[in-house]
Amino acid sequence: MTLTISEDRPAAAVPDTMPLVFEAIVKQQAIAASYNRGTVTLAPHIVYTKHGEIYLDALTLDRDGQPPREPKIGAFKLSGLTGLRVTPRRFTASDLFEPKDAKYDGVTLLAIEQ
Repeated sequence: MTLTISEDRPAAAVPDTMPLVFEAIVKQQAIAASYNRGTVTLAPHIVYTKHGEIYLDALTLDRDGQPPREPKIGAFKLSGLTGLRVTPRRFTASDLFEPKDAKYDGVTLLAIEQ
């Protein structure tokens, strides 16, 4: 994996949780964390940069112990996920994930293999 930073755009600050997120994506294991004063379990699909920040797009598996009303891929600012840990829960790539979406062009750091 090669990360290229253009001179006209500042480099994103790399959170210390990045290795855990990369591990979860590669091993297709869910992550658990606190986010917006609640707890979430996520199936991480891609890590990318946007506006100088690092984001994670993931399928929400549960929020505060409850499954979501409908499945969807959400965007999470990585710096907002606290107490992040890899769980033993495995997942498969969601059909909702669009790896060719234009928002990922040239900014993807790591994505799940489909």
